[in-house]
Amino acid sequence: MTTRGQQTVRDLRRASRSTLLRHLYFHGPLSRQELGCATRLSAGSITNVTGDLLADGLIEECGSVESDGKRPRILLRVSPGRAHLIGVDVGETQVRVTLFDLALNELASADRPSADAPDPGRVVRLIAAGLAHVLDAAGVPARSVLGVGIGVPGIVEQGDGADPGADAVVHGQTFGWDAVPLGRLLRARTPLPLHVDNGAKTLGQAEMWFGAGRGCRDAVVALVGSGIGACVVADGRRFRGASSSAGEWGHTKVHVGGRPCRCGSRGCLEAYVGAAALVERWDGTLPGTGDKAGLAALLRAADAGRPDAVALLDEAAELLGASVADLVNLFAPERVVIGGWAGLLLGPRLLPAIQESATRHALAFPRSRTVVALSELGPDAVTLGAATLPLGRFLESGGTGAH
Repeated sequence: MTTRGQQTVRDLRRASRSTLLRHLYFHGPLSRQELGCATRLSAGSITNVTGDLLADGLIEECGSVESDGKRPRILLRVSPGRAHLIGVDVGETQVRVTLFDLALNELASADRPSADAPDPGRVVRLIAAGLAHVLDAAGVPARSVLGVGIGVPGIVEQGDGADPGADAVVHGQTFGWDAVPLGRLLRARTPLPLHVDNGAKTLGQAEMWFGAGRGCRDAVVALVGSGIGACVVADGRRFRGASSSAGEWGHTKVHVGGRPCRCGSRGCLEAYVGAAALVERWDGTLPGTGDKAGLAALLRAADAGRPDAVALLDEAAELLGASVADLVNLFAPERVVIGGWAGLLLGPRLLPAIQESATRHALAFPRSRTVVALSELGPDAVTLGAATLPLGRFLESGGTGAH
């Protein structure tokens, strides 16, 4: 009975630490009184928990504010230099590794091309080399890193053992990854804690925490790159479905029996408006042009008034808008956020037409309550989102995983 009581006390203390640390992280700096009002923890709990967190170096004092003629109130914040996080974006043509401090300020990064068809062994070697590079460049010891978050294209089957990231398996049908044990391959090259998830889902978490989705409980964050994916957020949580594959928006159908898609089916949205498909369909690009250079050339041609380029982008906006309407009708989100490097490249030109198409194709009532907007976090948001995977574990644990 004593053991059970002691465990209950530890659980309550951990929950209090997590509540306070999370609130300081997203809303700080704050005084102890403000923390008490916001978290509804007792004054005694606030004093005890902040004392523990200060002693652990997880939070720090950062100035003061006047207090109605009384003694100034000391402000507290999460200590940005107390620990570090690494985010990895495994794209279809490059791997980006970025080191952040605890406040998600970028300290160092490495971009390495992964070729057109990413080989699992090569990707693992690039990630390992990138990890070594960013730690060395910033002069940061590996022991200060809370974890490595990795965003990948494809479906991620999460492990359920003691080291779930090391058990992660990736199913990437569009680029030939059939049950690749990415976590196990990475574990052989680094002892750092691993967190692996679909890139669109990491983008979604970043947007919901720091970007255009902030403040929403229900949203869809779309990643438009060489391919297309989405993160569905329902009641504040990322929706995964029974197989962790929810959000494969790029493989919904816009033309039954239409263009062949890389997934092996036909008529998928990705086969029409993914960057790779747009570049392939436009005859104004030179053979061998990469997706980013090709899409930029397509936009320049449209800006110059070339009819073929204008028509292709008009069709892309129409199809994207109709597919956004499907999201509106299915999920009734507060916001649909369009991100990804291609989404942000196309967005300034296509967003008004996408919004208009969504309005024409969606049911009027849910559409009137859905904002369709562009990402606010830039083309590297997948990397930032990947870093939020270990950050989320850190906050949930009340900082107990910090070194």
